[in-house]
Amino acid sequence: MTPVVRQLGRVDYAPTWRAMQDFNAARTETTADEIWLCEHPPVFTLGLAGKPEHLLRDIGIPVVKIDRGGQITYHGPGQIVAYLLLDLRRLRFGVRELVSRMEQALIDLLAEYGIAAERLAGAPGVYVDGAKIGALGLRVKNGCCYHGLALNVDMDLAPFAAINPCGYAGMPVTQMREICGIMDVPTVSERLQGHLLRTLAS
Repeated sequence: MTPVVRQLGRVDYAPTWRAMQDFNAARTETTADEIWLCEHPPVFTLGLAGKPEHLLRDIGIPVVKIDRGGQITYHGPGQIVAYLLLDLRRLRFGVRELVSRMEQALIDLLAEYGIAAERLAGAPGVYVDGAKIGALGLRVKNGCCYHGLALNVDMDLAPFAAINPCGYAGMPVTQMREICGIMDVPTVSERLQGHLLRTLAS
């Protein structure tokens, strides 16, 4: 069953998070999986393991404590967020396999633009020359997952300087624009959609 893809545009973080929780709580064995693609207004999100000290200073951006794994990260306009609402039992793979497939989708997408991205051992996500370009975080409940990944495309990276990204002090962050020049966010989003569908089906 191919996931239903929804392009949400720019949406506030908290209502989207609540909608994911509601979707997961209401789904049944026959509910189709979904992928939601969107951008968010500026927001810091602090995962279940998140430590408040990883927010280095208050720069006026709201902080939302959420139920995904991981530490603190930043979302803002020009960053593509893909939420994967999947029945892992039906797909017959676990969280580690899903994370690997999500990372591979990002690596394959970036390769289309001539960007050589890679994984780093012990640090989930996707990196270019040691700088983080894609972040991952999931929540699994009742055998199904939500949350997903974020890809830095054409955004203001300055807020990352106010945090230890994903809990790593001094972790450099990059984006597609810095490597390739001006990027068309909707086109990148459509291509990401294709790579996610392929990697989930393989």
